[in-house]
Formats: sequence, C-alpha cells, structure tokens
Amino acid sequence: MSERPSVLFVCVHNAGRSQMAAALTEMHGLGMIDVLSAGSEPADQINEMAVEAMAELGIDLAGRTPKLLSNESVQASDVVITMGCGDACPIYPGKQYLDWELEDPAGKDLATVRRIRDEINRRVLDLVQALLAAGPEWERPQGLQPD
Repeated sequence: MSERPSVLFVCVHNAGRSQMAAALTEMHGLGMIDVLSAGSEPADQINEMAVEAMAELGIDLAGRTPKLLSNESVQASDVVITMGCGDACPIYPGKQYLDWELEDPAGKDLATVRRIRDEINRRVLDLVQALLAAGPEWERPQGLQPD
C-alpha cells in the first residue's frame, strides 16, 4: 500500500467518462491522490466533445491517450471505479469497487457531454472528500458507497 490512496477509473473506451473523472480527480485531489484510467476496449483517441467540455474548465485532455485495462493497473489501485466496463474489469481482494452508472458521451452533443461532465465532477468531489477526510486511515474511507 502506498502512502496516498490510488484510484483507477475504468470505462470501455477510456476516451470520455474515465478520462474526465481522472482529470477531475487530479485537479480536486491536489496531488494527494494517485490517479489512473483505462478501458477494456480503448479507443484510438479521446472523445472530441469530452476534450471541449473539459477545456471549458481549464483542463486539457487533448494530450492524453486511451490506455488498455491491465491487471497491473487494478492491482496498483485501492479504489476501482467502473463506468460501464461490465465483466471485463478484473476483481481482486482488498480493493474497493464502485460502479458509477453514467451515460456514455460517445456520439453526444456538447450540451449532453457537459451534463455528463458535471455529474462526474459531483461524484469526484464526494470521492476526493471521502479519501482525503480519511487521512492516514484512507484504507477504510467512510462514505464511499456505490450510487
């Protein structure tokens, strides 16, 4: 276990939801949370509408690339948050798993992606607050319940 909590966000293509969640967690976590993201079937590039919606918040996703979900990334994480990867996400004992049911931004217009981004941001704020409030006892954070 590391001194800081580690969170892995997983969705199918790692091109929208998980990338937005990872970037928002990095921003709100202020460097106190290790963040990873991956996909069970990664896309070739980040969703353009996700890039645009995040740019509105001053977050640049343009330089990021979707990554393939690996056993190593799951093993390196303390909290694994899935967003529609289904059975493709490996389960390891000692990890905390949450499933955030969120609409996939693929093929959606900017207004819809903004709504998805804002819902992810709300959930990320709750997650970061719970992890950081746990302090040295972060392994057993209170309030991290599936939605």
